Amino acid sequence: MSSGGPDLFVICKSCGSEVSPYITECPYCGNRLRKRAPKLDRSGRPKDRPRAQRKAPKPSLGPLKRGEIPGIRVDARPYATAALVLASLLLLIYLRADPARYVDFTVLLDLDSSNWWHALTAVFAYDSSGYAFVTLFAIAIFGWLLERRHGPFVVVALFLLGGAGGLAVASLTGLTWPALGGNGAALALLAAWAVPDLMEARRGREVDGDLLGVGVFALLLLLMPLAVHEANAVAGATGLVVGLLAGLPLARLARR
Repeated sequence: MSSGGPDLFVICKSCGSEVSPYITECPYCGNRLRKRAPKLDRSGRPKDRPRAQRKAPKPSLGPLKRGEIPGIRVDARPYATAALVLASLLLLIYLRADPARYVDFTVLLDLDSSNWWHALTAVFAYDSSGYAFVTLFAIAIFGWLLERRHGPFVVVALFLLGGAGGLAVASLTGLTWPALGGNGAALALLAAWAVPDLMEARRGREVDGDLLGVGVFALLLLLMPLAVHEANAVAGATGLVVGLLAGLPLARLARR
């Protein structure tokens, strides 16, 4: 067909058949193509284009929200992660101002039903600025990544199970030094986030995350008890196990 010649056919929207552009009804299914036969110009082309030949309107996005990029969903702010880190920083300032109150927030050897809540407060307490910096930095990074993927409730649950749960387990194994800090919480968040990438790497597939950087963070947190007495090794190992066990169902849930 030449560029100036008439259209050879149109497509019936009902049955998809190719039919003449000059008829009003489809001969195959009887679908109404147009109200009346088109008028022809001198070259034999219809003066008005059939509806089946009209271009569909271009798709358009709705009004953009503030800070939104067209076609890309805005990530929710990590409020839960920020609240956990902020609570730890505020308690650090408070305990530095009144060091005598450390005994009210740390996990000691005699953790029992009368002071079980010390396991919940000790995960927010720090006696060493270096320990606090490394641990809270890891919590901020991996908590934020997990909150983007699974929401705030998963982050809070892993923080408490890995952190407070790890300190509780450490008290049952016997403590020679008061235990505090969130090394178990940080390792739980780190491990839960890394499980999907570890599964993909095991299958020989390329992963988006930096597993080398994750490994450095994990090693640093696991070795922290060698430099800081308050960072308990049992609490850290418990948090790591909690993160790995929780990461498996979370990875399947994210895949679905």
